[in-house]
Amino acid sequence: MDFINQTVIITGAGNGIGKRVAEAYANAGANVVAADVNIEAVEKLAKSLSSQSIIAIEADVRKEADVNSLMKKAYQTFGRIDILINNAGVSKWKSLFELTIEEWDDIINTNLRSVFLASREAAKYMKENEHGGSIVNLASTRAMMSERDTEAYAASKGGITALTHALAISLSEEQITVNAISPGWIATSGYEELRKKDHAQHPSNRVGTPADIARACFYLTNQMNDFVTGINLVVDGGMTRKMIYEE
Repeated sequence: MDFINQTVIITGAGNGIGKRVAEAYANAGANVVAADVNIEAVEKLAKSLSSQSIIAIEADVRKEADVNSLMKKAYQTFGRIDILINNAGVSKWKSLFELTIEEWDDIINTNLRSVFLASREAAKYMKENEHGGSIVNLASTRAMMSERDTEAYAASKGGITALTHALAISLSEEQITVNAISPGWIATSGYEELRKKDHAQHPSNRVGTPADIARACFYLTNQMNDFVTGINLVVDGGMTRKMIYEE
């Protein structure tokens, strides 16, 4: 798939999944806007892809003013916005008896509020396009299943899946598709250090990589797939479909 002449905004592009998604779209010919609260990280990314069409923008996606400025700069630079990947997120594994309300708010605002703010602002530009646009929100399999001490993270990701189908309906008349991706275990570093049993527990027989998520983004944002909207695409090697009992 190529995305030549399309403008793609990726939040949280400084590292991990967001970085790999930004690289993938740049290599597919897109105009890439790599946004992150860590400007040094996205500037380093842009420098590594200097032969591609990419700009780095500092943005705190918890803040409406930053989000609005991000979209304005993207439009001023490339003249259009076609695709938004809402990837920015934080997590904190902490007992609910110890989690402060400030920590709760930070996770909800970074992971969930940001999706609403960015989607609303990007859609204002997308609706002017002849073929609308595409929004992909990074949720998690933790929206559907949990470990201990993950209340805030699980709530934020569950909220993303619900917000996704609400946005898909509200933006349908603007020809904007909105979908979510729920990654499972995605190793963003140290893949070669994983154990054989780490891979073997997956029905796919391997742990996932950021490239798996990039390919899922490609599928959901390709204009030929505009019949797909409002879904939560689980990319987890089959783990959420595996029945597990203690032996």
